[in-house]
Amino acid sequence: MTTVRFDLSKTNGKIKPMNAVNNGPAGSPVRKTGNTEYYKALEIPYARNHDAAFCTLYGGEHTVDVHRIFKNFDADENDPESYLFAPTDEYIANTLAVGTKTFYRLGASIEHEHKVGTHPPKDFHKWARICEHIIRHYTEGWADGFHYDIQYWEIWNEADCRNPDGSNPCWQGTNEQFIDFYEVAAKYLKSCFPHLKIGGPAFTSSKETSSTGNPIKKMFLDAVKERNIPLDFYSFHGYISTPEKVKELADYAVNSFVSRGLPVPELIYNEWNYVKGWIGEEYKYSRYISKYNVKGTSLIASAMCVGQATPIDMMMYYDARPGGWCGIFSDIDLSPTKPYYAFYYFKELPKLGDYVDAECSVENIYSAAATNGKDSALLLTYYNDDDSTEGKLVKVEFENVKSANGVKVEYILTDDTHDAELIREEIFTAEQFALYINMKLFDTYLIKITAL
Repeated sequence: MTTVRFDLSKTNGKIKPMNAVNNGPAGSPVRKTGNTEYYKALEIPYARNHDAAFCTLYGGEHTVDVHRIFKNFDADENDPESYLFAPTDEYIANTLAVGTKTFYRLGASIEHEHKVGTHPPKDFHKWARICEHIIRHYTEGWADGFHYDIQYWEIWNEADCRNPDGSNPCWQGTNEQFIDFYEVAAKYLKSCFPHLKIGGPAFTSSKETSSTGNPIKKMFLDAVKERNIPLDFYSFHGYISTPEKVKELADYAVNSFVSRGLPVPELIYNEWNYVKGWIGEEYKYSRYISKYNVKGTSLIASAMCVGQATPIDMMMYYDARPGGWCGIFSDIDLSPTKPYYAFYYFKELPKLGDYVDAECSVENIYSAAATNGKDSALLLTYYNDDDSTEGKLVKVEFENVKSANGVKVEYILTDDTHDAELIREEIFTAEQFALYINMKLFDTYLIKITAL
């Protein structure tokens, strides 16, 4: 029998926003469709707006990216008429309306084919001034703008990315150009907005040695130290097939700063999902699992549990945008797909506040618990990338459960045939008790413990 133990009197900090995502709610007033209520129900804390330009429901080719808002680089950056803000205004307003804050990516969406926005700006300083006006529009009301609380401003995306043929879909310049560009933008924007968080650069991984041998991450981090480049947060990506990879990425990120004698900034892991492989049959399998299968639910839940126990400050799943790649919503009718329910579960943990880690670690069983001293909840899943793994009986022990009249325990299950459905209830009156759960591979539970 597999045993996991929680002492509810021993907390370890707060539940962190492991349930942030890329992109906001979507809908079509013309087609009378939308996922606003489904999205709102997840209580997503932040939505990074990278790749929003790919979605017509967000405003498509006119949205978010710097070159889409400021379409003529030779125009006057001080003139409000040089900017097309309306589509992004609507997109951000719709996101805020469901209670989700924007994490703004300054730069360009990925360009696999024709390259327009991923070329190095011909004037780095002017690009920074354009971004200054975008920030002022959304935080200071410039150009009939807004006074939104948008704290995070991320410079660029995946300058280190490489396709199998060696091409780069995100940065058409050299490593040296990127670092110079980032330095100019970060120093200028931080001088304009010392109260905001300016960071990036959304590398494809936190591991300094890339599979292609590109030294850009090492060069960038060395420059951060040597040139005193502002970096309020360090963002990185990593698509995974096992949740242990999350801890590896966190360790790489921390070591990158400690080894240079630098303070560790906020660590933002802001693109991740299930990917077994990027080529051929493994790629096809990954797309199916990450969007429609309960295995995707379990991978997401397990990754968030692992992330909570690492120095990562925020995880941002890719992608809540309706589309054929990854996602938690059907691209047909915008209804929830199986992975949606991992987020539906996790939202209960921040409400309770304090994190309770498992006292014993069990292979392939992943968990994160939270308590407010009265009520508690546990996210529990059984994940192994080997689809043939057999089920197991799991014993979950709770200690120091404080309630004068006992507690009600609710078992809420997502598996092949259940979507966050209550399948069992029990009453316990002791301060210490155990639950026995026969778990199939990929079963994902929310266990709610409510004082009577």
